[in-house]
Amino acid sequence: QVQLVESGGGLVQAGSSLRLSCVASGRSFSSYGISWFRQAPGKEREFVGSITWSGASSYYADSLKGRFTISRDNANTVALQMNNLKPEDTAVYTCAARRWLSSMSSDVRAYDYWGQGTQVTVSS
Repeated sequence: QVQLVESGGGLVQAGSSLRLSCVASGRSFSSYGISWFRQAPGKEREFVGSITWSGASSYYADSLKGRFTISRDNANTVALQMNNLKPEDTAVYTCAARRWLSSMSSDVRAYDYWGQGTQVTVSS
């Protein structure tokens, strides 16, 4: 089992930055790739980006490239750095883990474990 806990969300103004963390506990996390998803009220869950299990590659939704960056901070933590935030980035951000993730995967069915999410609210 892998347990995922997100943190770092909050209320910020447009143009600000936030850094979300996804901390894993349980079995070895080093073999898991992590993706971030977000869901705004009344909207479907949206893929944000992925980092492979090795940390060698990361992938992003086209609309977020250049503003969002995913990194593996240490053996148990993956971060989502969000810059120049916009009101439309307001959503609950959730991380998900898939063993041996080696490419971008936006299919929610592909993931083995999910966190509870952290709220990000961007005011205009």
